[in-house]
Amino acid sequence: MTDLSAATRSLAVSVHEVENHVADAGWDAPPRLFALVATAGALAADPTLADRLPSDVVTAARTDPHHLLSVEQEEFAADGDLERSLAVVAWPPTVDGAALVVERIVLPPDAEESVPDDPQAALEHLANHPDRQDVRLAVGVLRSGEAWCAVRSRAHDVAADVASGPDLVPGLVAALRATFES
Repeated sequence: MTDLSAATRSLAVSVHEVENHVADAGWDAPPRLFALVATAGALAADPTLADRLPSDVVTAARTDPHHLLSVEQEEFAADGDLERSLAVVAWPPTVDGAALVVERIVLPPDAEESVPDDPQAALEHLANHPDRQDVRLAVGVLRSGEAWCAVRSRAHDVAADVASGPDLVPGLVAALRATFES
């Protein structure tokens, strides 16, 4: 992560923190959405916030202007159609980015050809396929365009085995970026 911009580095840290937070609750969870806010800006707008945040967060915000604070959007519910649910999300100007954590089932490319067209039959096929892999996808974007993704496999459920990069889940990156378009 040394060759990343300061903003992307802070986003990467925030995405990993959010993914670890969600991982603490275990698997089989609904999608979770987080607003990302520049901590220094939040502290400037509300100095009493420093009393409610951990001291290491306040210290980090004072030394890193790109440090981000994540705020879970508890009212977010995907109701079966994640893309449609994200399409109605709009952020106020005080929100600098967003992160989404969602679980998916993936199959090897050769196994995807046998997935039925019927959505209900496809879900049953995926759930019972012997080569299925459960993954947790954490995707974050900044209003300024930066993106970061973290992917954890249930089969290798260890923080050290989380894969990450700026474009691992391009469809979710695009959907999350769209929440910042007017």
